Amino acid sequence: MFIVGLNGSPNKDGNTKFLLNTVLEEAKNLGAKTMILEVQELLDSTKNPFCVVCSNPCSGVCYEGTKLEEAYETLKRADAIVMGSPVYFGSVSAQLKAFFDKTRKLRGEKAFCNKIACGVTVGASKYGGQETTMKALHDIMLVHGMTIVGDGYTEYDCGHHGVSAQKPAEKDEFAIKRAGILAKRLVEACKEKGIE
Repeated sequence: MFIVGLNGSPNKDGNTKFLLNTVLEEAKNLGAKTMILEVQELLDSTKNPFCVVCSNPCSGVCYEGTKLEEAYETLKRADAIVMGSPVYFGSVSAQLKAFFDKTRKLRGEKAFCNKIACGVTVGASKYGGQETTMKALHDIMLVHGMTIVGDGYTEYDCGHHGVSAQKPAEKDEFAIKRAGILAKRLVEACKEKGIE
């Protein structure tokens, strides 16, 4: 079982990364192989970090031979994806949006179709746009045909949209607990598909 986290924050060691690590550590404890991709670094490897529709249909020429292309290949091999984003003006970070804007070729290939996915978000305040950001993550997942799971698990409750924290995430005990539950649900969903 291979689970990949996407750090959509430009901060490599911030709140979003903390939540991603919390989910992935529990998944690792449950037997999964995990890794985190730093979206900002991947975009920096391209000539233009934003999709400018340089080819239509998309040929992927704009990211050929870059770290971004390698990351997309890694995601194709993943059994599940955990998307993480801070709240920027009530939605996902520009970095994460740009990362997925450049996946038009992959969408055409149905590369992520039926892949299990979930999300984590962090806002500066208690009601700081975490749920609208989570919905934006869900939109990305749905456009790619992914199977979305939330932070519910049979031993706890049915859960909610995913894990949302208030900054600083390492002090948000509720979010930390939900991150562990989300990891269990994610692993369970992979096992339900026959992935060990």
